[in-house]
Amino acid sequence: MKKSIISLFAILLMAALPIKSVYDFKMKDIDGKDVSLSQYKGKVLLIVNVASLCGNTPQYKDIEALYEKYKDKGLVILGFPANNFMGQEPGSNEKIKEFCTSKYAVTFPMFSKIDVKGDKIAPLYSYLTQKSENGVLDAPIKWNFQKFLVDRKGNVITSFAPKTSVNEPEVMAAIDKALAQ
Repeated sequence: MKKSIISLFAILLMAALPIKSVYDFKMKDIDGKDVSLSQYKGKVLLIVNVASLCGNTPQYKDIEALYEKYKDKGLVILGFPANNFMGQEPGSNEKIKEFCTSKYAVTFPMFSKIDVKGDKIAPLYSYLTQKSENGVLDAPIKWNFQKFLVDRKGNVITSFAPKTSVNEPEVMAAIDKALAQ
């Protein structure tokens, strides 16, 4: 009897505490519209903080190519402009959108400019970067174009350094593994 009461209590306690995932967040897209990340349930996500004036900015080309190649297999790339490093994303959302579409033909979802570190860090990035929130890893943002891979259930799998290309074997293997699950 005691075991069943304890088990029932544990089940009720777990039901009362939502398991946090990427799907729990709402963000504004590049046009200022609210987007619930729950719309990406069942997809593998690659979340990238981006900037237009960074030495890593040419990565947009490979990131877009990766999106085109894998979007029908369940990969979605989410771009989050941030101006946290040496003013490398100074433009408005409109200018960022224009730059991304005209220079790199970006078609993956882009979001409004946010802070990815510091006192004003967006809650999504607090979740992505802190093991105490995501349960997997501590990965403070080191620079523009840091990448987070998220599984089909909305859980963080890993993070890739800003200079790591999406074409690197380790990135491709992690994405292929996540898509296969």
